[in-house]
Amino acid sequence: MSLPFEVHQSVLGQSWRAREVNEAEAKKISQRMRCPEIVGRILSGRGVDDAGVEAYLDTTLRRHLPDPSVLAGCDKAAGRLAEVVMKSGTVGIFGDYDVDGGTGSAILAKYLTSLGIDVVTHIPDRRSEGYGPSIPAFKSLVDRGAEIIVTIDCGTTSYEPLNWARDNGIDAIVVDHHLPGEARNPAFALINPKNVNDTSGLDFLSAAGVSFLLTIALNRALRKLGLFETCDEPKLLNLLDLVALGTVCDVVPLKGLNRAFVTQGLKVLEAGNNPGLAALAEVAKVNGMPSTYHLGFMFGPRINAGGRLGPPGLALKLLMTEDAGEAGRIARELDALNAQRRDVERDVLDAAILEAEKRVATGARVIVVGGQNWHEGVVGIVAGRLKDRFKRPTVVLSIGVDGTAKGSGRSLNGVDLGAAVLAAVEHGLLLKGGGHGMAAGMSLATNQIEAFAAYLDRTLRDDIETALAAASLKVDGLVGLGAMDEDLSDALALAGPYGAGNPEPMIICPKVTVAMADRVGADHVRAQLTDSSGRRLKGIAFRAADNALGAALMEGEGRSLHLAGRIKDDTWNGRRQVQLQIEDAAPV
Repeated sequence: MSLPFEVHQSVLGQSWRAREVNEAEAKKISQRMRCPEIVGRILSGRGVDDAGVEAYLDTTLRRHLPDPSVLAGCDKAAGRLAEVVMKSGTVGIFGDYDVDGGTGSAILAKYLTSLGIDVVTHIPDRRSEGYGPSIPAFKSLVDRGAEIIVTIDCGTTSYEPLNWARDNGIDAIVVDHHLPGEARNPAFALINPKNVNDTSGLDFLSAAGVSFLLTIALNRALRKLGLFETCDEPKLLNLLDLVALGTVCDVVPLKGLNRAFVTQGLKVLEAGNNPGLAALAEVAKVNGMPSTYHLGFMFGPRINAGGRLGPPGLALKLLMTEDAGEAGRIARELDALNAQRRDVERDVLDAAILEAEKRVATGARVIVVGGQNWHEGVVGIVAGRLKDRFKRPTVVLSIGVDGTAKGSGRSLNGVDLGAAVLAAVEHGLLLKGGGHGMAAGMSLATNQIEAFAAYLDRTLRDDIETALAAASLKVDGLVGLGAMDEDLSDALALAGPYGAGNPEPMIICPKVTVAMADRVGADHVRAQLTDSSGRRLKGIAFRAADNALGAALMEGEGRSLHLAGRIKDDTWNGRRQVQLQIEDAAPV
């Protein structure tokens, strides 16, 4: 497809390019599926052909769920956990403080507690403990009765606490998906599809996904041992809402098994089986069928708010509780913490933008900024905001009075920040660090900040240049306002769920007149759009009030613009409409 007009530089400084599509395959797909041509184009643009479209659209677990035994270490871990369950022992779980760690921990913990097994948990305080396991945390779990410890969404490079566990007769199981270091992991069992000896091909899973596969393997081991001859077998599918939440919020690719996890998990979420998630949906005012948008932008930030600003174990407590009253109280507390987080984030972001502009002015391709008293709970979010604003990988550090800094980084597609951070650890520039291609965390001595920044700039510069040269707004098709209705929204949903690796369709609405636009909420812009036929449609541009897109909309009333955006359902008081989520604009 070629665009009927060229956009070399939009109001946000982007070029618009049609996504590469096999026109013949796109037409075959739309004919086979009896769907609008744009759906065929969307699927073809994501690498789907006519022969594979039915398999792609089949998001059942029956088709995609593997035997957990393909994961290296999974059977060994399941066997050891089964021994503990059969003798009614106590399991310790150390989970990361983000959504993926919380959901992964809750999956295993809820399964075990449903069998009457005592579970003790530890979620670290990101300010006082930082990322990953520690010896004091392991000692605390053992003091509370744990005879086996499972780390979730962390632990692959936590050699010191794992050595301590081994030396003290505690079997530790690592359930993770982060990049491994060069040293051999000393855990009793390491389940990580990114590990060098794992040939499962499941390296796209979130930690929640890996945790679910371990739970399946554990359930199978217990069935073989005859446990369910005397008690009911847990319904594993009821845990899929947690798997879906962790999968979406950790921004892993929505392909194959992950697509099945999210599709089926959203159905479980709609059923309201988890009191904590049901309460969270209520405080977040989720209307209609839950979607990946709700998971990523309404559930995720509130769960993360517990680890960022509140008691670190609060979110896990919400996900595990079976008490609706307790769930409601915790959900309201997390909602309040999320509102507080937004205020803290805004203050740090304002200061970080000033520092980032100085870095950019020096020609730096990687932005590394830090400040005293910047809240550690928001540095990752701020890094993401700066990355989007300046189109550069970004690391944001909170500098402590003890001579160390802790931070988080976000990267561009095609620029592997996690690998660079691991290499920086090996070079002695960081005290600790890890992550994956798009995100990483680290701690370092304050006097090493400039050396670390120079190292990232030197190491990643070529990849950044390549990524920026290829960067553009990828467009799936042109749609007039008159065609934007519920039927089109339903048709587009066929190719979902959308997320990382399966981007939501980006469409162009050509020659749209902005009838009205004003600021709404803290920093959003809402608009009333119309075209030459008189069709009217609502539009919304999130976090655009103070940028060039917001200015183009609010100063462009009565003028025509080409708009790029996403078609979204807008459900209010049971009434469903569609609106355009505006992502960019260009003059006609």
